[in-house]
Amino acid sequence: MDTVDRRIIAALRTNGRVTYADLGRQVGLSASAVHERVGKLESSGVITGYHAQVDPTAVGLGVTALVGIHPTDTADDEEVADALAGLHEVESCYRVAGDEAFIVKIRVATVDELERSLGRLRRIKGVARTRSTVVLSTRFEGRPNTVDDPDEG
Repeated sequence: MDTVDRRIIAALRTNGRVTYADLGRQVGLSASAVHERVGKLESSGVITGYHAQVDPTAVGLGVTALVGIHPTDTADDEEVADALAGLHEVESCYRVAGDEAFIVKIRVATVDELERSLGRLRRIKGVARTRSTVVLSTRFEGRPNTVDDPDEG
């Protein structure tokens, strides 16, 4: 991956719907050259997909919580992760170092629904306990970061 690929990735992270012509103008290549590079980035697994960003509140998901999951001594991380993947309210799941095995982001409509979700989490085999933090507001989320080139300086 070179500097041009990194610039293409940065531009697509900002606007995944940009045309190849506009993307080419941004990085100094023809549309066909950009199309070829994007295809290679997709086939190599660097670009894993495209999606619409949706305002959770606008679709009725006004409560967000970050939940740390403490495992039992005999927990199987893969089994716990598979069970977490089966809960529709779990938006993101991170395997982490420390006392907690996972931190998950849950989005639900109400605090009552959050309480029910936490109950489902606690019933997963391998979960000893949870620690929840309710999000009061989101300053920013999912923002594209700069993909720095280590050769630039």
